[in-house]
Amino acid sequence: MRVVQTGNGIRRILSDGLTAKQMPFDHIPVIDLAPMKSDDLAERQAVAAQLCEACIQVGFFYVKHHGVPQTVIDDAFAQSKRFFSLPLEEKMKIHISKSPNHRGYVPLLEENTDPNGRGDLHEALDFALDVPMDAPDILAGKTLYGPNVYPDHLPGFRAAIHRYYWELYQLGKTIFQAFALALDLPEDFFEAKISKPMAQLRLLRYPPQTGVIDATQIGTGAHSDYECFTILAQDELGGLQVLNSAGEWISAVPIAGTFVVNIGDQMARWTNDLFSSTVHRAINTSGRERFSIPYFFGPNYDTLIDVMPSCISPDRPARYESVTSGEYIMGRFNETFAYRK
Repeated sequence: MRVVQTGNGIRRILSDGLTAKQMPFDHIPVIDLAPMKSDDLAERQAVAAQLCEACIQVGFFYVKHHGVPQTVIDDAFAQSKRFFSLPLEEKMKIHISKSPNHRGYVPLLEENTDPNGRGDLHEALDFALDVPMDAPDILAGKTLYGPNVYPDHLPGFRAAIHRYYWELYQLGKTIFQAFALALDLPEDFFEAKISKPMAQLRLLRYPPQTGVIDATQIGTGAHSDYECFTILAQDELGGLQVLNSAGEWISAVPIAGTFVVNIGDQMARWTNDLFSSTVHRAINTSGRERFSIPYFFGPNYDTLIDVMPSCISPDRPARYESVTSGEYIMGRFNETFAYRK
């Protein structure tokens, strides 16, 4: 048995091979979000109930009828491929170490999500909420706020990524609305807490791995995400594997027209592990380049992540100390990114 150290403590893995079970889709919930736009509260509550069950029983799920135009998704993937096809020296011009607020290019092996690993075999381009350098939050020292950086000489790139970011922001707000209903909170409970979110968008490229694969150096090592939840767009190649409650790796097979959503550490802390953060990893054995676009959605920098009273009981005391969203994410970045060492 192997363990993975996450921001919320140790998680156990029953089997640590590189393969994962191919589970039928009916074992991985697919939730239709269309009723969340209904004026009928009962219809919205029905969606929330499905989401609640998925978060408790599985920890990850697909969403369909999510409202993000397919053309916007396709364009984001096309722009990602344009960027990663640039020469390394061009990408290095916007290396993440040149940004004071964690924006820019991350080369191969410069991130290590699994403390037992030797670096992640992917390259990334990181964006977040675009805030001018003279904004009060930045002047107050909240360094994860700030301006994004973009590559030169790629017409249309910035507009496409900006459009995708804001479409995913709207989808994320809908998911937060459903979370509130699922937790018997006012439907707008999270609204004020996500007005300036710690929401990071990553373009990711995974080179193919062939031959004998060293389990300590894969596309993305075993980890849990830092924010409340992640909305992932996958290409058709797959490669995402999720650890189930039995300690077994399960393949999250791409389904056309859907996003994969998994719970992150902050939502686990908020709910006292009622919604448990999902350990996952990525391994690209397709023989081709794999691309994915995760959107990590967390609340505003100063939002206090404190165990909700409704998630505490005599036999389930609070498991976590209070921490602000910004402090928590900064701590995790400091542990996983080479340039922050």
